[in-house]
This record gives sequence, structure tokens and C-alpha cells, in this order.
Amino acid sequence: MSTHALHPSPRGSDRPRRRVRLDEHLPVDHKLSKVYRTGAGLMGLVLLAFGILGLIDKIGFFDTGGDTVAGLNTNGALSVLSICVGVLLFVGMLIGGNFASTLNMVLGVLFILSGMVNLALLNTTHNFLAFHIQNVLFSFVYGVVLMVFGMYGRVSGHLPFDNPYWQARHPEK
Repeated sequence: MSTHALHPSPRGSDRPRRRVRLDEHLPVDHKLSKVYRTGAGLMGLVLLAFGILGLIDKIGFFDTGGDTVAGLNTNGALSVLSICVGVLLFVGMLIGGNFASTLNMVLGVLFILSGMVNLALLNTTHNFLAFHIQNVLFSFVYGVVLMVFGMYGRVSGHLPFDNPYWQARHPEK
């Protein structure tokens, strides 16, 4: 389903090299839109539930104590942020199509980056979202799942022609 642009091989070979691009021409009613919408909706629901439960507990906004919701450490700032991202995912679910897919991919990458940053901030005074290691792991897993929902059917890759695995499968070329 991906579209490919042919580019000359970097080593001067006469064989063109393919570059992977996102499939941007899917029709609005394409069957994969259901995957993007479902992914955005389910992941948004999880974040909304976590954020609302965190706010119901009346935890301080920047409290870095040991308040937990559903096994994850939280405070008011993380709860509000979770609600905002959950609403954003619901908007992506309502719009659907390539927008939902791209939103899932972008937020997935941001969750992974957030996990890395918050891993570096553990046990420091700059840990204002009150992350613990379980939050970091959740952020990594959540980001990967969001990226899979977003990339499903839009991203595929091909081995370059100078790759030994490609050459083993195509000895005639």
C-alpha cells in the first residue's frame, strides 16, 4: 500500500533505490481508517480514564508524593496532561483517515521521547510529573502501541539492492 519513489542508487549502480513514503492517497472511507479510529479511540479512553481518576483523588498539581492510580504514579499535572492527550486522540478518532494515523504516529513518538526524558529525570528535583519507573515503562509501551496503530498499512519497507539478504533472494539480478 505504500507509494515508492525511485531514486538512483548511491553507489553508482544502474539499479534504482526505493524510498519508503507514507501512503497519503487513501480514500476517506478506506477500511484501514477503522484501524486508525479504533486505535485512537481505545488509547484515548485509557488516558481519559487515568486522568479523570487522578483528578478525582484530589492529588496536588505538582505533588511528587507516592499517589498512584491504576498502578501508575500521578499528580494533578500528569492527570490534566493525560486528559488533554486523551481528548486529542478522541478528536483523531472522530476525524479518522490519514489524520488519525498521523496523529497516532506522532503521539507514539512523543510518548517514547517522554519516557526517555522522564527516565533521565527520575530521582531528581525536576521530576514535576511525578514519574516512577512504571510510568516510564508505560510510556514506552503506550508509545509503541500508538505507533503500530498509526503505521498499520501505511508504512512498509524494502531492502536496498546492495543488501546481502536482498541479493540472496534475487540471485538473477
